[in-house]
Amino acid sequence: MNRTDRLLGILLELQARGGLRAEDLARRFEVSVRTVYRDVQALSETGVPVVATPGKGYRLIEGYFLPPLSLSADEAALLVLGAEFVRGRVDAELGRVADVALSKLAAVLPPERREAVDRWRREMLFPRPGRVHDEGRLARLRSAIRERRVVRLLYHAYRRPDPEPRVVEPVTLVCLAEIWHLAAYCRLRQAPRLFRLDRVDQLEVQDERFALSERHAVGPEHQAPIERFREARVRFDPAVERWVRERQPYPFLREDQDSVGPIFVYALRDEHELLGWLLSWGGAAEVLDPPELRARLAREAAAVLERHADATDLDEISNACSTPDTTVSAGFR
Repeated sequence: MNRTDRLLGILLELQARGGLRAEDLARRFEVSVRTVYRDVQALSETGVPVVATPGKGYRLIEGYFLPPLSLSADEAALLVLGAEFVRGRVDAELGRVADVALSKLAAVLPPERREAVDRWRREMLFPRPGRVHDEGRLARLRSAIRERRVVRLLYHAYRRPDPEPRVVEPVTLVCLAEIWHLAAYCRLRQAPRLFRLDRVDQLEVQDERFALSERHAVGPEHQAPIERFREARVRFDPAVERWVRERQPYPFLREDQDSVGPIFVYALRDEHELLGWLLSWGGAAEVLDPPELRARLAREAAAVLERHADATDLDEISNACSTPDTTVSAGFR
């Protein structure tokens, strides 16, 4: 990055984030603290009102704003594509904000940049999600997160027979695989949790407020390492190995090799989740270890056969189920 770009970058950082120390700016732009001192001095000499406060760093004087930025065609196209991607996945209020922003951007772009934006729209498509989101619920949760208000949920956890009440302290809304989740501190579990919004039967925002603290952190560094779980070892038919690598679930750990071929190793974090994924491969998957998962997969496969087989096949299926070492895919013998 040349000095001119760095000076503009420092100015944008100060305008966007308020007070920053020289050490913060040096880390951000990968230069020495002494270089930051010189850059800030250069900005001051050009008339930018930078205020230095001991112990707090630099900030722009209140009320100072940069003039409107000139966007390149690619920069404008990225903003348009980003706004179009977001507006199909948020509540109606944010969707209207995205529409207004797109209209303003289109109004100020010169013709040649509009043509470039239209070209990007044709070349890069972001289909709107097929799911219908509870827009009112999203809006209420956004408000609760902004105001730091406690929320009471009636939540139907995975494979539980009935929903249960959860009192949570909401932190972030997360869109994973086109499904909205609420990242929050759960007072029942006394730990950060992700709650799928389509499993929330009822939602009530409480008057009680909370203060953010370390316990609300929901990043990977605050989650139990996946490596602590038991391992499952699975072999797949060579014909599907490529597609297995393309569709690996979250518990995938690594790929080992033996004299026969590759072995895929998974963490047994959620046996139900892994079992359903393995069943989706039919007879092309064979669980090598642990024996309990192998036996359970065989029972599930036999139950599927029993449900779909003709009455004359039931005796044969029953005999297969009673064999201790039932193999789902005989091709690996």
